[in-house]
Amino acid sequence: MAQQKKLQVTLIRSMNGRLKKHQACVRGLGLRRMHQTVEVIDSPQNRGMIDKVNYMLKCKEV
Repeated sequence: MAQQKKLQVTLIRSMNGRLKKHQACVRGLGLRRMHQTVEVIDSPQNRGMIDKVNYMLKCKEV
């Protein structure tokens, strides 16, 4: 099976006072606290969540 592409996502802004849908997107990506970094699979669903809250995240391909 081919290696799946991954994205490294870091939360750089606080979730305090954000819209509930935006908070849900961040939690859906597996981020819980500031400056936490996770690796997620590069899928259309994850790309959509990243695009929705891109002002709170730093993202790079791995």
